[in-house]
Order: sequence, then structure tokens, then C-alpha cells
Amino acid sequence: MSIPSFTLNNGVEIPAIGLGVYQSAPDETAAAVQTALRTGYRHIDTAAAYRNEREVGQGIRDSGIDRDEIFVETKVWVSDFGYDETLHAFEKATGKLGFDTLDLLILHQPAPGRFERTVAAYRALETLLGEGRVRSIGVSNFTPAHLERLLAESSVVPAVNQVELHPYFAQPELQATDARLGILTQAWSPIGGITFYPGWGEHRVSVMDDEAIAAIAAAHGKSPAQVMLRWHLQEGRSAIPKSTNPLRIAENFDVFDFELTPDELARIDALDTGRRSGPDPDVERPEIFDRPIAEA
Repeated sequence: MSIPSFTLNNGVEIPAIGLGVYQSAPDETAAAVQTALRTGYRHIDTAAAYRNEREVGQGIRDSGIDRDEIFVETKVWVSDFGYDETLHAFEKATGKLGFDTLDLLILHQPAPGRFERTVAAYRALETLLGEGRVRSIGVSNFTPAHLERLLAESSVVPAVNQVELHPYFAQPELQATDARLGILTQAWSPIGGITFYPGWGEHRVSVMDDEAIAAIAAAHGKSPAQVMLRWHLQEGRSAIPKSTNPLRIAENFDVFDFELTPDELARIDALDTGRRSGPDPDVERPEIFDRPIAEA
């Protein structure tokens, strides 16, 4: 089966659906990556802060699938922002993954309270791109204001902006800004997992339990998660659902054999509450941002 993809603003192709490994325990990550690749995934998203880059690389090697067929994406953590620091962060990431090059390297947070270091980090990404050590570069959790600040001091438009995005928090203004600038919006928490993580707030309603989505899912003989992922794809977004469960990994990839109607897409769009469930990227979190990333 040919996997649908999006073309980034520098011509690089990115598979539409990827496996996310946020909160995947290191001892489960390699197996999850291997399962995903054997299922048909060709895009894996990790990050220095997830502390499982090494296991992602191991899972890719164990899969038996050629590295050149797999789109590998990782993120630089805030404690490694700065020009020289970010160049070194690339070396740490590739050392753990076991690969010389990356398909996409992005900044994990805008960190607006120390934005001069964010800009310096992005200039390091530009250097890595120019040297051919990464195929594309981008950002994560950037708002329109953060993007405008970055573009005023850089020369390469990010290829991707990875943000919290699901039916209850669709960020239409951000999506419009990304589209205007030629940036692909990539959804983390694409099926709303952040809305029901323990400890992330009281009285939250899981998107997975939404009646409107359940009705659309029943009409297509699909699960709510599959409907949400299909919503992302048809509206032109990259999505990186996370799971270590082989059945869920397979289910999240089985979204290419049906199509939502314009009315169904509009009904899902109408669920947006405008309320963020994850961390606010404008809030400085030094106790987290300053956590060091291990050398190996």
C-alpha cells in the first residue's frame, strides 16, 4: 500500500501518519517502533526530552526495514538551546539514534522568556540543514506570535509546527498562520489523549467519548480514534498518534480506506472549545526547561 504523504515547503515528503513515542517507557519503545514499522508506518516521532531516542533507533534497526525508507523526527530540548549547544544536541540525538542524518529536527518549545537562545538554536538548525545533516527543520508549540518573532530573525521558514491539536482544541488561527507561511501543521495529541491523562486537570471530558464523533464512527464502522485521524488527514495535517499497544498501533494506521463527508468534517470542527489541555507555550517552566539532556 502506498502511504499518503505531505510535501514540506522544501520538497521533502513526510508520511501523513507517524508513530509518536511520548511517554513510551524505554523498555517498550523499541518493540512499539518495530511493530509500527511492520504494520506499515514509515514515520517515527521522538524527542530528546522523551529519553527514548536510543530505543527508537534500536526498533528501527530491529524492524529490518531500510533506514532510507523511514522518516525520523526528533526535537531539541530547551536546556540545549543556543547555537553551539544545539549543534551538540544534534550530535547527542544522532549518537543515541545511531544515524548520521535526521529527516526532521525541531525545537521542542518556543521558550519566549529566553527567546534569544531559541533564535540561536534555530540558526543552528539552519546550519545543519545547509550542511545536509538534516533534511528539514521546524518548531513545536509555537503560536502565531512566536512564529512572527522567529521569522523576523531567521532565513528559513520552518517546514513543520508540531502543536496540540484535536477536536476540542483545533487552533484555527494557528492553522491559518501556518498555511499562510507554508508550514505544515503537525498534531500532537491528535486523538485528544491529553484531555484524559491522569493529573492534567479536573472535570475534563475525553474526546474519545464525544457523542458526535461516536456517531460518525458508527456510520463508517470505524473507531472514534480512526475518525479523528481521518479528520486530520483530510484537513491537511500530519498526525502522530502514540501507543505501545500493537492493536492500537494497527488501528491508528487503518485510516486510509474511508472518507469523511464535508458535513462530518464540519461537525467535528464545531466541537472546538478553544481551551488548551496541555501546557501553555507562553508560560516559562524553568524547573522543566532546565532539565539536562544526557550525553549518551
